[in-house]
Amino acid sequence: MASLFSFRQTYRYLQRQAHEQPVIFYSVVIGLIGPLMVVTIPPIRKSLGYKTPEPIPATYPIPKRPRRPVQGYEDE
Repeated sequence: MASLFSFRQTYRYLQRQAHEQPVIFYSVVIGLIGPLMVVTIPPIRKSLGYKTPEPIPATYPIPKRPRRPVQGYEDE
């Protein structure tokens, strides 16, 4: 019976906080959902057939030819 009473008090407290200080209450709710999503979202994405894209190139590919000197831009 004591656990039911404490649950009821906790529920009333959360309900009051959601009404009186909604920004803080919902910030905490979203903050608690974040770690839960880290565990649940990847298996759901995998079951839906999502494949990770190939990584974006970090460098520009260098051409396989000798460099030509620049001309015509007052570089002489």
